[in-house]
Amino acid sequence: MTTKQSSGVSRRILVSTLALAPALIGPLRPQLARAQSDPLPSWNDGATKQSIINFVARVTTQGGTDFVPEAERIAVFDNDGTLWIEQPMYVQFAFVFDRVKVLAPQNPDWKTKQPFKAILDGDMKALAASGEKGLVELIAATHSGMTVDEFTKIVSDWLATARDPRFKKPYTELVYQPMLEVLAYLRANGFKTFIVSGGGIEFMRPWTEKVYGIPPEQVVGSSGVVKYELRDGKPVLVKEAKVEFIDDGPGKPVGINRFIGRRPVLAFGNSDGDQQMLEWTQGGPGARLMMLVHHDDAAREFAYDRADKLQQFNVGWDEAKARGWTVVSMKDDWKTIFPVVRN
Repeated sequence: MTTKQSSGVSRRILVSTLALAPALIGPLRPQLARAQSDPLPSWNDGATKQSIINFVARVTTQGGTDFVPEAERIAVFDNDGTLWIEQPMYVQFAFVFDRVKVLAPQNPDWKTKQPFKAILDGDMKALAASGEKGLVELIAATHSGMTVDEFTKIVSDWLATARDPRFKKPYTELVYQPMLEVLAYLRANGFKTFIVSGGGIEFMRPWTEKVYGIPPEQVVGSSGVVKYELRDGKPVLVKEAKVEFIDDGPGKPVGINRFIGRRPVLAFGNSDGDQQMLEWTQGGPGARLMMLVHHDDAAREFAYDRADKLQQFNVGWDEAKARGWTVVSMKDDWKTIFPVVRN
């Protein structure tokens, strides 16, 4: 999102403070795109689904005019709202709120000190009034002062027990089944899949491989400063309350260049915060595919776009029309939203 919009400002505040299928033998991969009877079973048949299948066939067909060598088959995906749920608040925000409540007994002054008091009282109006300064304080209190390994365990333990307020399920079960199929389909055809998200990199890395099949080294996100120390003779990395890199909006192409080193041929997002990532992807030579998930299914998930206060899809919508990007309708293009989890 752009900083000219109020919702964009809120997103920038968040990301700045968060600083959040086996491969087949090479020669078989080009044929796989055509040979699979239905590689995307949770997608309704139609132009949107076919555009993905056609693109993969084009770039994996040896000798074709749009053929892309395997090393250059880079696909990037936003996380919040693209791969998993982001309403009624970012999952990492829910983590921050819960951490404040856990740490409150060790900080009795929080009962009367904002913005901590607002969270403990459930007063979202007072929290909003605390603005950027309040959010910085919250992140500093919940994301710093511990080692990277300690933070990884805190995140993992929280995800194991936290539940979404509407669906009453673990957040890691509220990932989008159609997108899981896209990830697997691309990897089966020689693509390397990356997350490029405004969320905290150390919040995502503990679980993305298990949930998405994307290993931690293929996660690009906003990051805070970490400092090397020896503690009792043991080397550790300690998280500090300082922003290092903001991976949102125009920061996404910068992050792709810095951490991936190749321009993607496919990019998937869902909001104005992904605009520059899709522009950067489209700007390269040869075949490219740019897609945006439109949340238009209030019955099965949520419906929001231009006027949403948290995650606006406004400029991106206009850009999609002007640049020929594909907009995915949750309501019309997806047979199902979430995976069926059998315990």
